[in-house]
Amino acid sequence: MRFTVLAAAAALMITGTPAVQASGGGAQVPKIDWAACGPEHPGFECASVKVPLDYDDPRGATTTVALARKPATDTARRIGSLFLNPGGPGGSGVDFALGAGNALSANLQGRFDIVGFDPRGIGKSDPLHCFKSEADLGEFFEGIPGFPYQAAQERPFFDRYRSLGPECRDDQRIARHMSTADVARDMDLLRRAVGDRKLSYLGFSYGSFLGATYANLFPGNIRALVIDGVLDPELWSSGRQIESDRIATKEEFREFLRTCDEAACVFGPQSEKRWDALLKSVRAKPIELGDQTFTYDAVINAAIGAMYSPSDWPDAAALFDQLSDAVAGSLSAAAEPDYANGFDAYNGNVCADIEYPRDFNSYKAISRYAAAGSEFGPAWWWGNAACANWPVNPDRFTGPWRTRTNAPVLVVGNYFDGVTDFRGAQAANRQLAGSRLLAYAGWGHTAYGVSKCATDHTNAYLLNGTLPPVGTVCPANPNPFLPSAASAEPLIKPARR
Repeated sequence: MRFTVLAAAAALMITGTPAVQASGGGAQVPKIDWAACGPEHPGFECASVKVPLDYDDPRGATTTVALARKPATDTARRIGSLFLNPGGPGGSGVDFALGAGNALSANLQGRFDIVGFDPRGIGKSDPLHCFKSEADLGEFFEGIPGFPYQAAQERPFFDRYRSLGPECRDDQRIARHMSTADVARDMDLLRRAVGDRKLSYLGFSYGSFLGATYANLFPGNIRALVIDGVLDPELWSSGRQIESDRIATKEEFREFLRTCDEAACVFGPQSEKRWDALLKSVRAKPIELGDQTFTYDAVINAAIGAMYSPSDWPDAAALFDQLSDAVAGSLSAAAEPDYANGFDAYNGNVCADIEYPRDFNSYKAISRYAAAGSEFGPAWWWGNAACANWPVNPDRFTGPWRTRTNAPVLVVGNYFDGVTDFRGAQAANRQLAGSRLLAYAGWGHTAYGVSKCATDHTNAYLLNGTLPPVGTVCPANPNPFLPSAASAEPLIKPARR
């Protein structure tokens, strides 16, 4: 299927999914032998289990999935297990549970086992490694920018990223079985392994796509399912996410500039003019700041990174102020794979799920389309070149995305989310019949632990199934540049796309 960013989405009927596609046809439920994670993680238990490598052959070869849990503290009122996914794809659910489990348990009155798992191919779950060592991973990025912003950079970048396909998939069987649909099948098997009749789930960012996939594959197996920071599954699975990315970051970044001026932050006044001037200068010539060199792609990626959390905005504004001053001349110039496999795992999952273009000219053309949306568009787009020579997984799920679940799904979206825009939450709300949309009128990526209102509504839903009233909009937090707001750190920090 050839990618086209302007292709109209086909009209979809509300329908279920064939049971054989969801179930894998009789996979054996694993037994989980929990044991203490170690003295560095008191109160947490860890385990690993075997699941089918290929659900078309559920009794055949297996792969390993690693788990961690914070057991319920209120055992008398224990509800069951709450499964987590932090996003990415490529984020470690084990690390997420170990880092956020205590806070989540307290938020939920100790009534859940808080369970994180590393999706197949990620972290401690039979990790995909495209390189022999961390040094080899570093060498991969040498000589190419974070993304191409000059015409001469495009072909070398494309060729380097395209080379990942054979490097990653040769002789690594997990590379052929890393689709989100298989992760969802694993999660349903884990649900059964912990003894839960129905699934309770809290997923952020890419975890929203996993949640939507589960809801469509197993619509009758849901107790409570929350997706926060929502990808539109129709856009994501069809390779059309750039339609959102080309404008979403700019929409939030305008708020960054507006609130900066409103609070008289260091990058103001007239922060928009300073930003435009900074980009014009750094595109023409890198900026030396102390012992660091900032290129155009580095400045753009710093801005994108800051859009994940408004708590980072004051530091980002200070950096842009220093870079702008430097332009003006007020500052002086100046063996066995054991590395974290987030980069490898991201591509292993995305390329398994999504059929991207194969040829260089298509990437160039779509980059022009992305750039027409905003200066941030190409930064989001070019990394997909890793999939140019990487076949999709035949067991992936690409829709239809419209289903009715046995229990309503809670869909949470921020008005100004530069990573997964509010339109994604609106789309998922339309696609999941009976779901409820909860809006947060503020900034940043995901709302849980950031907005007290959104957190309270999410907790009530997970604990009691209580949905917020239709049309609920949680108010924005104070201006992120005000001292009281700048010091506030979010409770939950999802993994980055």
